[in-house]
Amino acid sequence: MAGQGSAGNVIAALASFFVPGLGQLLQGRLLIAIVMFIMAGVLWFFLLGWLIHLWSILDAALFKAK
Repeated sequence: MAGQGSAGNVIAALASFFVPGLGQLLQGRLLIAIVMFIMAGVLWFFLLGWLIHLWSILDAALFKAK
């Protein structure tokens, strides 16, 4: 996948908008995808899941492959 601002990152950010961690999964980052999905699910019980949700979107959009 290309660098920041690429179409792949936009698609990943859109996917993370709907399901936290899905964008990271599309980028091939399985561990962080699982962590974000679980953390968002747990924190939504305390009405703080939106923080992880937002972090997931921004992380997918700003990701730069090494």
